[in-house]
Amino acid sequence: MSESWVLIKRNLQEFWRAFHRNKMGILGALLLGSAVLVAVFAPLLTPYLPTDTIRDESGLGMTFASPSVHPPLGTDDAGRDVWTTLVFGARISLSIGFLAGFISMFLGSTLGILAGYFGGWVDNLLMRVTDVMLVIPDLPLMLVLVATVRQLKLNVSPLVILVLVIGLLYWTSTARLIRSQVLSVKERQFVARSRAIGAGHFYIMRKHIIPQVMPLIVANTVLILSTSILVESGLAFLGLGDPTRPSWGAMLNFAFERNAISNNAWWFYLPPGLAIVWVTLGCVMLGNVLEELLNPRLTAHHLEGGENMISRKEANLATRPVNLNRNEPGSIAGERSGG
Repeated sequence: MSESWVLIKRNLQEFWRAFHRNKMGILGALLLGSAVLVAVFAPLLTPYLPTDTIRDESGLGMTFASPSVHPPLGTDDAGRDVWTTLVFGARISLSIGFLAGFISMFLGSTLGILAGYFGGWVDNLLMRVTDVMLVIPDLPLMLVLVATVRQLKLNVSPLVILVLVIGLLYWTSTARLIRSQVLSVKERQFVARSRAIGAGHFYIMRKHIIPQVMPLIVANTVLILSTSILVESGLAFLGLGDPTRPSWGAMLNFAFERNAISNNAWWFYLPPGLAIVWVTLGCVMLGNVLEELLNPRLTAHHLEGGENMISRKEANLATRPVNLNRNEPGSIAGERSGG
């Protein structure tokens, strides 16, 4: 077994030991994982299709049937099963959120690494572009872009448009976060040693910079997923999604347009709203815990030298109050003599 594989295995074991003791992280993973499983196994969770109309014994459509009449979540104004629309809508909402989040993560991470590593005019140019994108209101810009592209009649799916618009507009925070970390990493001793022996820019970024910022990228990606899902739901609620494909935002749009509130059909608009909260809360909880555990500023690099390497146990000892009494078990002298 290679040394790098042993190191990866050891790091994963340390991460799991720390992660499984964090109840908030476990809960967040369960919330997000359960939503993904529902989306994957949607055809197995319902006998209907989203386009099927539920009819009574006389053949009439059961519109706004309550959950007591048609379990588990009743029907909508067109007689379609709400539970079926909900589980199949999870596929669209999560797919758009994940794809847009990954595009945003890739674009923001790439620009942040380039800006932080090269500095100079590259940093100034990329950060000025980032500043311009930050000051533009997101929602009005997305509304204009989506509406404009749809008016051009490019025969592009509205879902693809949503993925591209969300992914290309929400990379700015990631770029700034990664840039700030790269500015710190590139000044470390192991990077200077690589430059001294003639390593190129691509090699340094691939071998030293990216591994150091990757934990932060992973944690930030999970947080971006929640934003992407919320934005997709908001745009679909405003009628900018695909009306032929079920999603949680489209369900809310149909519920409000078709007078679900006035008909007291709470089962039509409440489930998609709770589903959005469910997934968003899971992403936020999991992302915060991952950022806490995987923050690269809390770790040391294996090329920094022995004098700069410090384990977490030694770091904890260093932050404890100093006790010079050799006779007490909590003293530093006692621990050293006992070790």
